[in-house]
Order: sequence, then structure tokens, then C-alpha cells
Amino acid sequence: MAAVAGHRRFLPRGATAVWLYAALVAALIAGVLVVMDGRASADQPPVDLGAAEHTAVLAAGTVISANATLITGDVDVSPGTTVTGFPPGVVEGEIHTGDAEAAQVMADATAAYDDVSDRGPSVTVPAELGGTRRTPGVYDSADGTFRIDGTLTIDAGGNPDAVFIFRASTLTTARVSNVMLVGGAQADNIFWQATEGATLGTYSTFRGTVLARGSIKVAEGAVADGRTLLLDNTVTIEGTTEADNVGDGANEINAVVPPPTRVTLPFHPATTTELTSSPNPSQAKFPVTFTARVRPRSGTLVPAGRVVFKDDGVVIGSGMQTGADTPATFTTSALSVGEHHITAVYLGGLTAQAEAWVRFAPSTSNEVVQVVNAR
Repeated sequence: MAAVAGHRRFLPRGATAVWLYAALVAALIAGVLVVMDGRASADQPPVDLGAAEHTAVLAAGTVISANATLITGDVDVSPGTTVTGFPPGVVEGEIHTGDAEAAQVMADATAAYDDVSDRGPSVTVPAELGGTRRTPGVYDSADGTFRIDGTLTIDAGGNPDAVFIFRASTLTTARVSNVMLVGGAQADNIFWQATEGATLGTYSTFRGTVLARGSIKVAEGAVADGRTLLLDNTVTIEGTTEADNVGDGANEINAVVPPPTRVTLPFHPATTTELTSSPNPSQAKFPVTFTARVRPRSGTLVPAGRVVFKDDGVVIGSGMQTGADTPATFTTSALSVGEHHITAVYLGGLTAQAEAWVRFAPSTSNEVVQVVNAR
């Protein structure tokens, strides 16, 4: 079947991604108790999605959308040919059913699923992920299922390339649950394997790529910053509906129109980070200040967020950039005599723009060789 054309404004990695409802929900529920956890395992290489990289929703049989939904990315079905609910749902991408493009996406998603299955070493953790903090690595569930009730914090520890893999038979997120990314963690590097199916709960905020068998359900009002890739059967996306008017006559309250249920590819505007130091050279036990300026690769909105400073790859401090005139700085007098290879890593994050939010991508600065002389 021929492709149904849409908008491919999501494809360039420098394209602006405005996050409205997801950011607000995350901000409202981020302040929950977090259990600190150790590192899961050795660093993992990236998971190659191949042609599935540009796919937001994939199923082998059918994709069903109901009411108000928004898919930013392609919708692919193979070997099946059924996609329903667009419109009223909106696809900002292309729809492929039963054609060569969809078959390639399915093949590459299957390869990624198998790759994730083979990753190790792994650590086994309790099924409930809500209220915990997870660091990079591979996680298996103690009872075969993963649940998120509350907020799961995924912490990259200052490494935007860090990979996270969660493997279970089923994945279920509770109503208004949240996956919060800190320390430079990126939704593009988070993978959820569910061998029997996944359900994203009502008005939950979810991040990462789901690679599943069985079925996938995205409940009303959920926001998925990632992909729902199903190797079997049916993906069901339950859209939001307009609430009825309340009252009568002069006391009538207008209908409430909630944001649509969303599955959105995790592409964010690119940035650059420039690092300088002063003074250089410096003297031992005297302060030296490192300044990192983060700029957008395109546009005029200046990124905000945390920057970590590293000496030969080891984090030695951090600072916040809050605007064009307030770059991130870090001052230290603890550097030993000799040369220090300093870099700054912008961890990405949300920046306010009018009544919306832009989530900028991370970037790593140029290297500054800081020379520290004896006094």
C-alpha cells in the first residue's frame, strides 16, 4: 500500500521540539521520594534501531487510534495493513502499511529487540520502579514484570550517551506516573523490552523506546517521549475527549479540551558548548574559573540548564546556565600542578519559551588544557 504523506518536520535533529503538557506534568509530580540505587552494569553501546529510528508507532497487525491523538513520527504496520483513527488523530509523519518500507522497519525493530535480549551483564531489581533512581546499565525484573507508580528517576551521571535497558515480561505505568530524566539522560538511549506486552497508564509521562511482543496500549492522555514498537498484533492508542459543558444558561462552563494523547519521537534542538578558563596558566592553590556558554545551533532561544565540568573525563563540578548573560561557571583552587584536560558537558533540559517549553539536546565543549604551575 502506498505511503500516506504527512509532515517530516521531526526528522532533522536540530528541529525545535516544543513540550507543553509532558513538561508540566513532570514538573508537578517530580518531587516524590527517590531511593538511591547503585550502578547497574558496565557501559552499554548504543542500540541500533535502523529504519525504525524514524518510527513512532509500529505493529505487525493493526494500529488503532481513537479520539484526539498526536503521533510525531511515522506509523508503520507490517505484514498487516490496517491503521484506523487518523483522522481524527493526527500523524506528523508518514503512514506505511504492508509495503517495503514498513517491512524494513519491522525487520530492524526485530533486530533491535534481539540485541536488547542479549545485552549483559545485568542486575535484577524489584518490579516496582516508582520512587527509585536508576543509573546506566541493564535491568531485569525480580518477578518478571516492571511497574512504575509515582516517579522513576533515570540518572545518566553527566554522560548524555549513557544507555539504559529494562527487560521484563510486562511493563505497566500507573495513572499520572512519570519517568524523569536527570544527569543528561536522553529518551533516545532508554529501551524497554516487554516480552508479553506494555500498557502506558492514563495521563502518565513516559520516556524511551518500547520494544514489545503481545500488545501495546497507550491510555488516554498519556505522553510518550519515544517509540512504541510492537512485533506482534495490535497497538491501541486511546485519545482524549472533550468534556461536556457544565451548567445551564448564564452559569454554563465551556467544555474543557485536554491535550491529545501523544507518542513523539525524542528529537530535540541541537546545541554547542564553548569552554574558556581564566587565568590560564594558573597557580596551585589559587582559584581558576571555567566558563561554559551554551548556544543553539539554530534560532535565537538560548538554552538553559546544568553543565558539568570534567577533568580527563571525571566530573569535578557543575554550574547552571540561566540565560545568554549568565553562562555556567565553576571555580576551583583544588587542581594539582600540571596539565589538566578540561571539558564541559551541557546536559540538555527544558527552556521556557512564551507559554511553552523547548527541550534542548546535550553537547560537549572544546577541550581546554589548563596549566597549573607551582607557586
